[in-house]
Amino acid sequence: MVDIEEALHNLHATARVKHEKDETEMDVTEPTVSLPAPFALVDAVTQGSPAFQAGLRVGDEIIEFGSINTQNFRNLRDVASVVQHSEGKSIRVGVIRSGQEEHLHLTPKQWSGRGLLGCNLLPLHR
Repeated sequence: MVDIEEALHNLHATARVKHEKDETEMDVTEPTVSLPAPFALVDAVTQGSPAFQAGLRVGDEIIEFGSINTQNFRNLRDVASVVQHSEGKSIRVGVIRSGQEEHLHLTPKQWSGRGLLGCNLLPLHR
């Protein structure tokens, strides 16, 4: 009986260690996806403007604006140039919103307000 009891204790101890090891391996967090660094911040969007209609929001961090991205952004004149050359054409705009990357389509055009977009961007130099 002593041999059986000892064997059962060893069996249960081995099973407990294996179970704890399996739980530890399952707790591995998902790898975090690194988002591109934003180069501009939306600090104003006028209601009814092209930017508003496209879904741009105050606080959105711009990571892509047509052909402009984090790697080739120098200043806001780059964005202004894309806007001027894209009047009436859809521009893909990538933003980080609430920690998630989203893509919108914005068409610069004349509207009842100032400019072709109806939003204000601030450069981010990080």
